[in-house]
Amino acid sequence: MHCTRGQIDRRAFLRRMGYGIAGTMLLGTPAKAAEAGVGVEGRSALALTHGDSRADNVYQALKRIEPQIREGLARKKRVIIKPNMVMVDRQLTATHADCIEGILEFLRPLVKEDVLVAESPANGPAAEGYANYNYLRLQKEYRVQFVGLDDQPFEILHMVNERHHPRPVRVSKLLLDPDAYLISSAVMKTHDRVVVTLGLKNLVVGAIIKDVGYRWGAGSKGVNDKPLVHGGPQNQGIHFNLFDLSKRIHPDLTILDGFEGMEHNGPNDGTPVDHRIALASTDWLAADRVGAHLMGFDFNKIGYMKFCADAGMGQTDLSRLDVLGEPVDAYVRPYQPHDSIEQQYQWM
Repeated sequence: MHCTRGQIDRRAFLRRMGYGIAGTMLLGTPAKAAEAGVGVEGRSALALTHGDSRADNVYQALKRIEPQIREGLARKKRVIIKPNMVMVDRQLTATHADCIEGILEFLRPLVKEDVLVAESPANGPAAEGYANYNYLRLQKEYRVQFVGLDDQPFEILHMVNERHHPRPVRVSKLLLDPDAYLISSAVMKTHDRVVVTLGLKNLVVGAIIKDVGYRWGAGSKGVNDKPLVHGGPQNQGIHFNLFDLSKRIHPDLTILDGFEGMEHNGPNDGTPVDHRIALASTDWLAADRVGAHLMGFDFNKIGYMKFCADAGMGQTDLSRLDVLGEPVDAYVRPYQPHDSIEQQYQWM
């Protein structure tokens, strides 16, 4: 396959699509099933790819776990991709359009209805981010709609503050819909409150909405509910809140785009990491656990991941993960942590 960096050779995509479908039809024996990533009881499949095309890395990771994705899609009525768009005006903070293209290309033969891309960025309107990051070009090739969550219906849930008192928070009904197949498309980034931000946090915090028209900065009008997830001025409740909300909202499929990650003072002010990997799994906790490992962090020191692991929400034992594609340890690249990392570990 001949692709320039960050681009897709569509003919090669379609050729491989045919091979993938044929391969799925051959899953008759346990050996074939294991090879395709269909795990036995207690195991989870996870795909890791590396290469010079962001879109193709994502596409190839998804092909490796296609049986699991097909199984999940069969139980749902619509597909929603939740990109990671913290800021609407700095590409390094946001999911790249090429990553979304890799996902849509994979979904093309599997999903007949329009795929929704839905987001509530932290610092501005989703429409502005879609335009700035060139997402709208994808409508020329794919059945996709772009939605801003802030003007959609919401449900009131509750999170704790620094005194562990419940606080009401608006959460998107679209992402709470049990009939929606939720894809969290996250960028691998360090974080100023929870060490790293990956698949679960992308979905949970993005589902919390703000008033239409709200923007960061002095003179901003309206209310943003997202900071309530921090659980107080010193982030006292953030790990519990992410753990608690994960019972209601979590990805059916996680894609971690590490083609160009972010280290040091993420998730907004960090610097790029040339990592050139992509990770995908239908076990969101396995994906986030391995994502943290690939960035050089111990998931046991990341509160919400440890809480979710202790509650049995996913597989975190590396010996019980069927890794398809590249070996995990070959692509560990320690990211420089946020300057506040020692304070972030004080939850322990």
